[in-house]
Amino acid sequence: MTVTSPLPARSRLAAADLRGRLPCAMPREIAQAKAARTGKIITALQRTYPNAHCELNFSNPLELLIATILSAQCTDKRVNLVTEDLFKQYRSAADYAKANLAELEQAVKSAGFFRNKARNIKACCTAIVAKHNGEVPRTMEELTALGGVGRKTANVILGNAFGINVGVVVDTHISRLSQRLGLTKQTDPEKIERDLMPLVPREHWTLFSHWLIWHGRRRCGARKPDCAECEIAKLCPSAGKV
Repeated sequence: MTVTSPLPARSRLAAADLRGRLPCAMPREIAQAKAARTGKIITALQRTYPNAHCELNFSNPLELLIATILSAQCTDKRVNLVTEDLFKQYRSAADYAKANLAELEQAVKSAGFFRNKARNIKACCTAIVAKHNGEVPRTMEELTALGGVGRKTANVILGNAFGINVGVVVDTHISRLSQRLGLTKQTDPEKIERDLMPLVPREHWTLFSHWLIWHGRRRCGARKPDCAECEIAKLCPSAGKV
């Protein structure tokens, strides 16, 4: 059966040409709009949380490294309670490297998953002593080569201990908020990070993580986001829908 097109030939050609151009034009327009909205989100969060910072207590890169390892599936508040005594007992990478594993386990027990965390801390510090003269390294490659240190932990150390913006920290808060804000559809932390990095100016990568974490803890909770009082509700496609 022959079907007659409702469009004249010239119109059909024009429509085909338009369809051919749309895949190139739309992603660019969408990306530009998303980047512009991200800029507004950054401005609002910066105004809301001008003192945002890492809420783990530390006084040097090694302490931040240990605290970040302990923070996996544990609150910063609990970690700070654990490290208050831990940092008095172990003051250098060599101290952790030569520590009795059973004693180290007991020292970090209340942070949860204490056996894995103690083992990772000991292995990490052993490598720091053996390969880095006892000093926490300053590159992503060297940090992620250490036991128990992934990209997220490395980004925390580089950004907060050394002021080096290599990437964006992606924890549970940042994952949740970046999805709710429509900045990514990804669920894998490294894929989320890759989506966020082009949207956020590099000089803000570390602070952007803090802003989202503070907002996630204070306003945009996992179960009951406070959309009614949210400072960025007008910029959030999920506002009132969660």
